[in-house]
Amino acid sequence: MSSLSPSYTLPQARGSIAATNAQGSIFIVVLLIVAAALSALRKDVTQGFDEVAHASYIAHIQHTGRGWDLFRPPLTEMRMLEPERFTFTGQPNYLNHPAPYYVLLAAVGPKLEGHPEAIVVHRLINIAFAVLGIAALLMLGIEARLAPPVFYAYAVPIACIPVLIPLAGAVNNDNAAFAGGALTMLGAWQLIATGRARWLVLALAGVVIASWAKLTGLMLAGGLLGGVLLWLAWRGRFHTRWLAPLALVAAFASAPYIALLVQYGSPAPNTPGQLALLTDGAKLAGWDSATRLSPLAYAAHFIGCFTLEWMPILAPRNALNLGVLAIPIVAGLCAVAGVVLSLRRIARQTETARDVIVAAGALAFAATIIIHIGFSYRRHLDYGWMMDAYPRYYLPLIAIVPLAGLSLLDAIAQPRRHLLVGFYVAGPILFRLLAGPLQ
Repeated sequence: MSSLSPSYTLPQARGSIAATNAQGSIFIVVLLIVAAALSALRKDVTQGFDEVAHASYIAHIQHTGRGWDLFRPPLTEMRMLEPERFTFTGQPNYLNHPAPYYVLLAAVGPKLEGHPEAIVVHRLINIAFAVLGIAALLMLGIEARLAPPVFYAYAVPIACIPVLIPLAGAVNNDNAAFAGGALTMLGAWQLIATGRARWLVLALAGVVIASWAKLTGLMLAGGLLGGVLLWLAWRGRFHTRWLAPLALVAAFASAPYIALLVQYGSPAPNTPGQLALLTDGAKLAGWDSATRLSPLAYAAHFIGCFTLEWMPILAPRNALNLGVLAIPIVAGLCAVAGVVLSLRRIARQTETARDVIVAAGALAFAATIIIHIGFSYRRHLDYGWMMDAYPRYYLPLIAIVPLAGLSLLDAIAQPRRHLLVGFYVAGPILFRLLAGPLQ
């Protein structure tokens, strides 16, 4: 039997497991929709996730008709909306993302300028992106034929991502990147398991969606699929007829950033709005005149802020808020151990589809965060800036963490296995309840 196939069970048992997991998945999706819709109806547009800036990008395209060219975003011309009446101000918009996500919402959503109530419809469109992403990740768990306790050890951490519901109910390109990354993971998993080209098509579509949302989407989703394709080539399962569509999609996915490089000199340009944000924000915080950190000190600062921002809150954190951070830290350490085990299985050629996804995703995640820290450190040296470590940028591959946790679980014997499953299920729920209110 192939090491990539699930261990044998009777067809009736496999069907029962899939049905049970599907029922749990439906409950999670419905819960997400209801909670995100309530958030969309009640959320203050100025609270968190740069929503005014994202809405302003959409409104600029609707107002001017410029920006409909997907590869020539008017980054230097855009202005911010005033958050109460949604009228344009003279303040430059600091976003430097490619245009496709904003063009889509400008086309299908109602006019925003002068209509602050229209933001709700645009939020509902973002909920659709988030639901597509969570459904794809849950489908991956269903297709993996995980026994129900293990399925929930995978699904509950995803459902309890602290920013998932409020972000889904907000206008933000991270929702599209999340959906694209999830589709890439599902397609890549099924490509490994079945070898069917239709799953490669799904994975490539996911890469384009994530890439056209934001640069980290390109790096994370593209990196995952690239690692999987390299593994397929190593195992003699790569087909040369895939080369042409792969090259075409690679060009298609990277086109917005090539255009930004040509037009502005960088795939993540420092537009006037960005420069104003960096200089004014650093001056207001007193960072501009502070001594710059060394590379290692800045990397430690970045990782510390990254950990804290797993649960972003506006109020100062108390001892309980800080103490429960032990839960995601332990889960992260379990995931690191799982990545090491998956890499060992691949080296011994005893891997499963999960090991391939975990290894490819972890490598893409690591490469992206190293580049991200280097990019952020340059901004720190130039401007004193200290705020770039946001876990929501990594949502396209966030499911790698629970999947890597399951890789560790495979190596644990009873009764500790039950304890670890209990931690994977209860830990995220406790953290979500105790860590503090979101932005």
